[in-house]
Amino acid sequence: MKIFLKKRQWNIGFLLFAGFIVLGSIFYTSRLVKKLAKEEEKKVKLWADALNSLNSDLNQDITLLTEILQQNETTPIILTNEKGEIIEHRNLKLADKKSEKDLKEALKKMKNGGLFFEIKNEHFKQTLYYDDSLLLKQLALYPFIQLGLITFLVLLAYLVFTITKKAEQDQVWVGMSKETAHQLGTPISSLLAWMELLKDSDIDKSLTQEMGKDVERLEVIAERFSKIGSKPILLSHDLKQILEDSIAYLKKRSSNKIEFSVNIDENIKSKPNLNKELFSWVIENTTKNAIDAMSGEGRLSFNLKQLPPHLCLDICDTGKGIPKKQFQTIFKPGYTTKKRGWGLGLSLAKRIIEEYHGGKIYVYRSELGKGSCIRILLPTN
Repeated sequence: MKIFLKKRQWNIGFLLFAGFIVLGSIFYTSRLVKKLAKEEEKKVKLWADALNSLNSDLNQDITLLTEILQQNETTPIILTNEKGEIIEHRNLKLADKKSEKDLKEALKKMKNGGLFFEIKNEHFKQTLYYDDSLLLKQLALYPFIQLGLITFLVLLAYLVFTITKKAEQDQVWVGMSKETAHQLGTPISSLLAWMELLKDSDIDKSLTQEMGKDVERLEVIAERFSKIGSKPILLSHDLKQILEDSIAYLKKRSSNKIEFSVNIDENIKSKPNLNKELFSWVIENTTKNAIDAMSGEGRLSFNLKQLPPHLCLDICDTGKGIPKKQFQTIFKPGYTTKKRGWGLGLSLAKRIIEEYHGGKIYVYRSELGKGSCIRILLPTN
């Protein structure tokens, strides 16, 4: 359980760190853009002053003023007269610079931008409109483009990591399952041979019958592990019968203080495609977890009903409940609240239901101190 808490803390820490870097980048670039905008404003003001000076005194040396006017090669500007007519423009990105329509549209945008200087004296009045340079606009967009690229790369890396991790987990599951089935096979064969010898002896027949049931149970377990290690065959089955058989088996091996309640909708007619052995295993694992949550005393209810296009099985207990933040975590491999638990029961159940049967298993509801309800959905024919 501590592993999952640490993992969550690491994830939160990483996201906060990444967010800090992104916000820092945006803040720094925004400051830089504002500084450059101020510099451009000064240049345009200088351009306007030079133009005003040139028009005011025609007898002065215009070499410096002309050079100032010609040095503006980046900032888009439009100069208009008192009537609002365009008399000069520079650095405009237009499809056709001679088009009256395009020039008027550019002027309209600059007026809406609100950036201008007035050039006036006793002889004339002119207005110099300007806009941010292309470089400044690109720089303003840069942190957001950077954020998009970083987000894309992080998501791509996460996707590749998730796929790789899942493939490795699948290999571990398959290898572990096949090896377990193989290891169980030899002692089961030996037990069957000993059973035959005991039957020929004078030992009480009822004892050999009980031993036979346990050996059959071991065979079922070995069969389940072998099917986990390969793609199981799904056949149409009566889910009501499988549920009743599983509950009958669990009742015999549970405390007398556990009350079992079974509610089956009699109108259910559809039969899902499933693997009987594996689905019985899901019911057993889920039920055993519920019994552990009740500390061997309480009420277990099984509710089977039709929720088109699924068959719905709710397994509810009156145990200690599950915190909402752990609704997803309980299905992860290795998660357990028991000292000697392996944390594989619900993980196996999720794999069997979702990957092999195309269904879904999740915590439907839970309340601390009152109990939980696990819902299983199976697609129907």
